[in-house]
Amino acid sequence: MALQMRQELRMSQQLVMTPQLQQAIKLLQLSRTELVDLVRSELLENPVLEESQELGNSTEEPESTVERQEAVEHQDDGVMPEGQQPEGRQEVQADAQNPDNFDWDAYLQAHSMSGPMPSSVRPDDDMPGIEATLTRPETLVDHLMWQVRLSRMSPREEFIAEYIANALDNRGMLQGISAMSLARKTAASVLQVEQVLRKIQQFDPVSICSRNLSESLWVQAHHPDTPINDPLVKAIISRHLPNLERRNYQAIAKDMGEPLEEVYEATKVIMGLEPRPARGFIAESPQYITPDVYVQKIGAEWNVSLNDDGLPRLKISGYYRSALSESGEARDYISERLRSAQWLIRSIQQRQRTIVKVTDSILKFQAEFFEKGPQHLRPLILKDVAEDIGMHESTVSRVTTNKYVHTQQGIFELKYFFNAGISRGDGDDLASEAVKTKIKALIDREDQSKPFSDQKLVTLLAEENINIARRTVAKYREQLGVGSSSKRRRQF
Repeated sequence: MALQMRQELRMSQQLVMTPQLQQAIKLLQLSRTELVDLVRSELLENPVLEESQELGNSTEEPESTVERQEAVEHQDDGVMPEGQQPEGRQEVQADAQNPDNFDWDAYLQAHSMSGPMPSSVRPDDDMPGIEATLTRPETLVDHLMWQVRLSRMSPREEFIAEYIANALDNRGMLQGISAMSLARKTAASVLQVEQVLRKIQQFDPVSICSRNLSESLWVQAHHPDTPINDPLVKAIISRHLPNLERRNYQAIAKDMGEPLEEVYEATKVIMGLEPRPARGFIAESPQYITPDVYVQKIGAEWNVSLNDDGLPRLKISGYYRSALSESGEARDYISERLRSAQWLIRSIQQRQRTIVKVTDSILKFQAEFFEKGPQHLRPLILKDVAEDIGMHESTVSRVTTNKYVHTQQGIFELKYFFNAGISRGDGDDLASEAVKTKIKALIDREDQSKPFSDQKLVTLLAEENINIARRTVAKYREQLGVGSSSKRRRQF
């Protein structure tokens, strides 16, 4: 077959992801914090962009910079403009012919009204504490090493202690790390490692650096400051922690030969101990959420409004707009930056309009939720909202990711309103989140000495025309972080 060359004309359509389209999609799925960071970055990189500064409604003539500077210079020289006196000071005059007539009372009174100099601040004045000046909270390692340096440890022991402190997990334990392993890592003997461990375990918090729960509770029970002298408590800690976790008090009483009431009392003492020694040092700093949109009821109508607080308002610089009349490379550069700035502003505006449209649609489908609360949440999928606003499901998915709405029921992510449906006996479907809310309410009202089993929860839900399987109840209960009935039961 002979090869030949020929020209051929074809027409076809294909989706091309231009840089501008990629930027618009990226902006759509950014959270509010990420959007603010991106805008700040663009303000630094693109000289054509400016942050719009909205002026107030004051009608007073603003003071010019020159006038303000002259006033400062006059104050520094001790000379004020004619007819003006420093605020808070009285006029002090002296007779040039007779210096003895100087008004010392007025002079002292004027100086006593002035604020103190930094060097004259007394130690007992109200000043912020050292905690208010810290850039970060004290970590567990910092707290332990501070105590190590205060104790009389040798440099070698301090090295071992520092290695141990950095090997702790979130609970403050050496889970799965033996003394032999620590000895190999620190080039020390097992005896040295054990001695350092015993010293650290008496530090604050007590029983830190324990290797398991049993050792942690044992150290706390034998601490010199708060010793526990009950032999039954010590025996349960050393021999019956698995039965204690399963609340099998009868097995403990039978093995120990003690009355069940005594086992209950010993269990109360053990429950007062701390199973996670590092609990006070693992608290994460709170993550504050700023809603992207507000849903408020004004009169009888619901209103959806954007939250523009903290989001920079962008505009095109007038200086660079006028510089377009120039010729050469500067004009080409400014034109490119101008197109980028205009596209960014349009993309942000389109993003905000899309968020409002999606929220309006959610408000239409979930009207009962906004009025009555989560127990009235309806089944909703992305396709319903996409068809309602005439957009693709992927667009709705991007808009609802990491976007939050402020309602009278609280602050929720927009994804929260999309749930699968659970059928009811009366034919009216209910969202899965609403079912979880009902399960949580039933468990909160139960008798803790006789908690509801999963099958009992199924029966109670069926009385409200909510028909779900027992395994579904168990799955929802686990998602709520609620234990089984045996773990929720309280004997005392």
